[in-house]
Amino acid sequence: MLLPVKTLIRGGTLVLGDAAGSVFEGDLLIAGNRIEAVGAPGKAAKAADAGPLRIVDARGCAVVPGFVQGHVHLCQVIMRGMADDMPLLDWLRKRIWPLEAAHDEASLGASAELGLLEMMRAGTTTILDMGTVNGHDAVMDACVRSGIRAISGKTMMDRGEGVPKGLRETTARSLKESDRLAATWTGKGEGRIGYGYAPRFILSCSEALFRGVVERAKENGARLHSHVAEHPGERDAVRAELGGDDVDVLARWGFMGKNVLLAHGVQLTDAQAKMLARKGTRIVHCPSANLKLGSGIARIADLDALGVQLALGADGAPCNNNLDPWMELRHAALLSKVTGGVESLPAARAFRLATLDGARALGLDHLVGSLEVGKRADVVVVRTDGAHAEPGGDVYSRLVYACTSRDVEHVFVDGVQVVKHQEHQVLDADHVVGRARAEAKKLTARAKIS
Repeated sequence: MLLPVKTLIRGGTLVLGDAAGSVFEGDLLIAGNRIEAVGAPGKAAKAADAGPLRIVDARGCAVVPGFVQGHVHLCQVIMRGMADDMPLLDWLRKRIWPLEAAHDEASLGASAELGLLEMMRAGTTTILDMGTVNGHDAVMDACVRSGIRAISGKTMMDRGEGVPKGLRETTARSLKESDRLAATWTGKGEGRIGYGYAPRFILSCSEALFRGVVERAKENGARLHSHVAEHPGERDAVRAELGGDDVDVLARWGFMGKNVLLAHGVQLTDAQAKMLARKGTRIVHCPSANLKLGSGIARIADLDALGVQLALGADGAPCNNNLDPWMELRHAALLSKVTGGVESLPAARAFRLATLDGARALGLDHLVGSLEVGKRADVVVVRTDGAHAEPGGDVYSRLVYACTSRDVEHVFVDGVQVVKHQEHQVLDADHVVGRARAEAKKLTARAKIS
C-alpha cells in the first residue's frame, strides 16, 4: 500500500494571516487537502508520519494564504484591450454587451482559461466570478479543470436600455437557467466549486429578478452578486429611472445581507454604508477598474471604519486590464492614503483585504484565507529576495508595496500544487494564449467590432 505524499514547505517567512497577525520563520506541512502543521523550523517536519515527504524550499520567500478575488469576469478576459477610454454605460452598451452577445462555447472556454492562467500564476486561489448570459457551462468547466476554488454564476439580464437581443432573457428563463447551473455545478471539483446568482446591475434587471434570486438564496444558501454605486453617470441614470440610488432600492427588494456581495461602492454615502454594515452586506473594492472607467476612488478606509465588510477584486480585463491581485493590493493601499490620509489602510490591513477578508466575504473563512491547522491548504510561496524588494523591512510592506505577480513561485489549492516554479501544472500557457488569440479574432468578427 502506497502512503500519501505530504508536502513540507520549509524555511520561509510564514505570514499566517490569522487573527493575531502571526509572522515568523518556519515550516508548513500539507497533508491531503489540509494544513497539518505550522511551526518554527523543524517543528512541522516532526509532525510528518513515516512515508513519502516532498520538500519545497521556501528560503528567501514568504509563505502566505492564497489570494481571494471577490469580483472578476472570466467571460471578458478575451476582450482585453477592446474597450479602453470609455465611461461605464458607453463601455457596456457599445463594447462589452455586443461582445458578450457574440460569445460561443469555444470563445468562452478560451477566455476563462486565459483568465485562470493569469490569476493562478499570480497567486489567486479563490474567485467570485460573474459570467455572461449564455453558455456559462464552459466557464464552470474551465474552473473545475484548472484547480481553482471558485464561486461563479451566469449574469442575469431581463431588461434594460441598450441590451442586445443576444443577452436579453425573460425573468423566468433567467431564473430557470441559473437554477440548472447551480444544480449541475455546485460541489464539483472535489467541492471547490460553488454557485452564485448574479443579476448584473439594477439597470438591466427587474425587481422580479432580484426578488427571485433572494428567495432562492434563502432556500439554498447561495451567494448573491451584483454591481452597485459604481459610476457617477450610472448613479444619475438610476436616480432618473427609479427615483433613488441602487443600494437603497435593492434594500427595499431584499437584496441585502451576509450572503450578498456588491462590487464597487464608489458612490456610497455614509448613511448607505452604515446600512450595509448593519445588514452585513459585503462591498468588493476594485480600485484599478474604478480608475480606468473614471468611476472615482472608493472611500475604503471610511467604509472599514463604518463597519462595512470588505473584499478586493480585479474586476474584468477590459476595464483593468490586468487580473493581478498584487496590483489591486498596491492600488488599494495607496489610494486609501489619498482619500483617508497617509495613516489609513496600512500594509498589514490591506493584505487582509486580499486574504481573510475576501474569504469571509465569500463565506469561506472557515476553510481558507489564513494558514491555520485544519484549514484547506490554499498556500502561496512568493519570493521576497528580488532587487525590487530587498534589503529588508517589514514583510507586509514588502508584500504590499514591492512584490509583484512575477515573484510568485509556487501555488497550492486544496493541497494540490497548481503552480510550480511559475508554471501552471494543468493549463499549458502557450496553448491557452494561442487559443485565446484565435478565438478573439472570431469573436470580434461575430460582434462586428474592429
